[in-house]
Amino acid sequence: MNKDTIITKTEAFVKTTLAGAEGGHDWWHVYRVWQMAKHIARKEKADMFIVELGALLHDIADSKFHNGDEKIGPEKAATFLEGLSVPSQVIGHIVNIIKHISFRGGNHTQGFYSPELAVVQDADRLDAMGAIGIARAFNYGGYKNRELHNPALKPDLQMTNATYKKNTGPTINHFYEKLLRLKDRMNTPTGKTIAKQRHRYMEGFLQHFFNEWEGKA
Repeated sequence: MNKDTIITKTEAFVKTTLAGAEGGHDWWHVYRVWQMAKHIARKEKADMFIVELGALLHDIADSKFHNGDEKIGPEKAATFLEGLSVPSQVIGHIVNIIKHISFRGGNHTQGFYSPELAVVQDADRLDAMGAIGIARAFNYGGYKNRELHNPALKPDLQMTNATYKKNTGPTINHFYEKLLRLKDRMNTPTGKTIAKQRHRYMEGFLQHFFNEWEGKA
């Protein structure tokens, strides 16, 4: 089976698997990450086949929707790719991308690196920034019935992976706990350039938000 056919079958598999998923982690999130990952990969000269498979499968079973289980996604991706007779070394690489792509509170040491992980991770993080990132944050907050903002509840900037998973704070806190920290955690020159633009957009949004919250605008 050639690479184009494998990508096409993977796209169809992800669309079917994520049908009905929460709007911030659905097929369209994967689509945006896939397109951005290809854009970055061209600039950074990463292995496009690995990048495309990693981007398409990175959220095939997000642990947030599986009781925090981080094993389901890599296992599901591996089983699917084995069914397409993808070489074992490629499958191993994709599994490592899925295992190591997440933010996890931002206070953990990443145990794997490859240029392709760097590309897919940047693409995924960029989708959590800017206008799309703002929309996704509030969509997920609504999905979990969280407060928009509560001045009495301060952001927790020292979260471990465990506390990050259990966090139920207001959506605005999420900007400080994750979204505004992504700019300084980008891997590639291309990703860093795009992140700066999206970071500024979020800063402007927050300024307006707090002014409106206090009736100043």
